[in-house]
Amino acid sequence: QVQLVESGGGLVQPGGSLRLSCAASRPIFSINLMGWYRQAPGKERELVATFTSGSSTNYADSVKGRFTISKDNAKNTVYLQMNSLKPDDTAVYYCNARVLGTNFWGQGTLVTVSS
Repeated sequence: QVQLVESGGGLVQPGGSLRLSCAASRPIFSINLMGWYRQAPGKERELVATFTSGSSTNYADSVKGRFTISKDNAKNTVYLQMNSLKPDDTAVYYCNARVLGTNFWGQGTLVTVSS
């Protein structure tokens, strides 16, 4: 089991930046996969960025070069730095952790990109 708590969402203007945080209830080195997904209104949940094996990363094409996933093992926290935000990035962002094939999700944090 793992509990995930996201924070850092909010309203930002196009071109702005936000950093999301996901605090895990257990050491993140013990979690097989960890990352971020998002769900926009009327759309399916989609992958944004994840850590795969070890510290390898995977990004959606739509965020490559703008978003960066990082982690702090000492704080059991994964981050998503989002730069050059666009209105299309508006969504609820969810933290995901996979442990022995089971997915765990945070409650989500809303990111709204609008002028």
